[in-house]
Amino acid sequence: MKEHKVFHNIGSGCTVMERKVPLYPSLISLGNNVHLASKVYLVPHDAIHLCLNSLAGAGREGGNTFKERIGCIEIGDNVFIGSNTTVLYDVKIGSNVIVGAGSLVNRDIPDNSVAVGSPAKVIGTFNDFMEKRRNVQSYPDELKPVGHFITKKLEDWCWEDFHKRHGF
Repeated sequence: MKEHKVFHNIGSGCTVMERKVPLYPSLISLGNNVHLASKVYLVPHDAIHLCLNSLAGAGREGGNTFKERIGCIEIGDNVFIGSNTTVLYDVKIGSNVIVGAGSLVNRDIPDNSVAVGSPAKVIGTFNDFMEKRRNVQSYPDELKPVGHFITKKLEDWCWEDFHKRHGF
């Protein structure tokens, strides 16, 4: 995407899991170290004008009464946006931000924030999240994934751990 200049800007170290190009991609800017999980939708426009202009009498005199709303989406540096999140037009997501899965971002999110929900609301700080996450051991180091693949040993360990934590 960077090579083909799909977006207005894509910084270094970015990953975009799904590569569906949205309408008006030149209105989207990604900073450095931005990671968009699966099914993150960046929507720099709406289509409500289509419905409104179809109403009886709207736009009859040779023009469209209602105009399409478009706007930029700017995402700062060091941002993770979780799966199934939608970011609407005219939104700025600051730097050092985590947006939880399934969120609807319809207003700005300030720097150094963790935001979740629909609509997304700030629930904590980036630094607090980092400290909590730093001390989490999710699997033994010797079983760590290689690239995007896990071994049968790690798979078995995960299921055993899951069953322990869920009272099986």
